[in-house]
Amino acid sequence: MLYSFKPLLILGWIAACSFAFKSDEDGGINVVVIDAGHGGKDIGTRGRISKEKDVVLDLTMKLARKIKTDMPEVKVILTRASDKFVDLSERSSIANRRKADLFISIHCNSLPKNKVSPAGTETFVMGLHKSDENFEVAKRENAVILLEKDYEERYKGFNPNSPLAYIMLANRQNAYIASSLNFAGKIERQFQKYADRNSRGVKQAGFMVLWQTAMPSVLVEAGFLSHAEEERYLNSEEGQDQITESIFRAFKQYKEEVESN
Repeated sequence: MLYSFKPLLILGWIAACSFAFKSDEDGGINVVVIDAGHGGKDIGTRGRISKEKDVVLDLTMKLARKIKTDMPEVKVILTRASDKFVDLSERSSIANRRKADLFISIHCNSLPKNKVSPAGTETFVMGLHKSDENFEVAKRENAVILLEKDYEERYKGFNPNSPLAYIMLANRQNAYIASSLNFAGKIERQFQKYADRNSRGVKQAGFMVLWQTAMPSVLVEAGFLSHAEEERYLNSEEGQDQITESIFRAFKQYKEEVESN
């Protein structure tokens, strides 16, 4: 059922969820939070041989090790380092509390079984979805809030199935949109250049895990578990190394660019 929002309720909902932003690209990249999507009772999407929550945890741990090894000056914080359930609001709160300079959420994509699945990567930033496909991705990733206690109170009446609710999220992250798009573009170019993956581009959609982060933030869809060949790739040592190396190279480029300004 769709929620019915009146103008005053919309303004109240936005005001209740507001918070202060830092300026865009302010200072260096000293703290990065890496978020492995889903976890615990929330398995995410499921392929023939794997679950999203497990694949993205592997990718997250590999990326964290790469950054720590090559850039020991950067503090790496994980929202989860094991198979546990973490509320979406807590993931962004971790980044805000630790004053992160960058937030990277890693996921895997999927299409319903009755559709022919594409293959390829996508990197999302917070914004208003511009296609039904982007809306469906956001709905799927946001549906986890229904597993949380008191989600209606915690998310101020946000309904992950209501198109109108996403309009209220569209202006979030505006302070960081340029930086987020910049970093997202670097990720997708590295997926193409280094990993030789099919890039489906940089996109915008209303992801709850991004909307309360007070720093540049991206959500990476590393590939489709609904595509048999890509699922095998995402579960292979070579595939995981290529995906995480691509994100790492983009991170390194972005960090150098920000700190040279």
